[in-house]
Amino acid sequence: MSLLIGSTTIGLILALLALGIFISFRIFDFPDITAEGSFTFGAATAASLIVAGTNPLLASFIAFLAGMSAGAVTGIIHTRFNINPLLAGILVMTALYSVNLHVMGKSNMPLLSETTVFTWIENLSVSFSGADARTLILGWEVSVKDLWLLAFCFLAITGFGVILWWFFKTNIGTAMRATGDNDQMIRALGVNTKLMIIVGVALSNGFIALAGAMLAQFQGFADVQMGIGMMVWGLASVIIGEAIINDNSVGFVITGAVLGSVLFRLLVAIALRWGLNPNDLKIITALFVFIALILPGLLKNKKLSFKSKANA
Repeated sequence: MSLLIGSTTIGLILALLALGIFISFRIFDFPDITAEGSFTFGAATAASLIVAGTNPLLASFIAFLAGMSAGAVTGIIHTRFNINPLLAGILVMTALYSVNLHVMGKSNMPLLSETTVFTWIENLSVSFSGADARTLILGWEVSVKDLWLLAFCFLAITGFGVILWWFFKTNIGTAMRATGDNDQMIRALGVNTKLMIIVGVALSNGFIALAGAMLAQFQGFADVQMGIGMMVWGLASVIIGEAIINDNSVGFVITGAVLGSVLFRLLVAIALRWGLNPNDLKIITALFVFIALILPGLLKNKKLSFKSKANA
């Protein structure tokens, strides 16, 4: 049970990553490789600021802005210099590797002795429930502290999801969605589509960097390699969420991305619990993504085949 609670908590943190990937891939159809660099950029920025004595919430917000700046650079390279979006993302991601090393000053920065957002939540747990308090859930004994962390992450991602849903209902959010759906039409209405892409990609990487900042605080360290494979992770979460919730409205898609992130993390945790070699984790991740990509088409074909047989 502790494994499931911990995995769900990490899944909720990485739901921020899924929301960022949702914005770039689903709203703008923008294959943004910057995600792997901005995820680490957010973790490195927050970790460095926390070690320097900055308030963890302020450090996380600055990490969000740092991710937005990285995404904005990618958007500018694509729109102003007509560089392929994939190549633009690769350029910025490659540059961010050196930037992250400069930000941290080393390849790994520990946070175990520092005060983070999750330290505050743990202290609240101790204040209300006592140190090392435990409770029973479905017959399993779990730490109350873990439940507090899970509740905090759930409330936080719910708040971010509601804010993002509200944003896409505003004029600028609607313009962004229209830019992704039909840029020629929205350009004819006087909207600067290049600016919409820049702002959208910046917002996407802001969420991704915030995910990196929060994961670094939860795990107790920031590492220059921690962003590798995160774009695939976020894309898998979005695809799994779409398979679970077959509805294209913004609210349901956002909910699906969050659920997909949690489910994907649980699948990985279960695979590791069953004895999967950690060295094979990336292979399993790629396999999960492949299944998630082909599953909706297979289900659709099976449904059409069932209908045709029923009508025959």
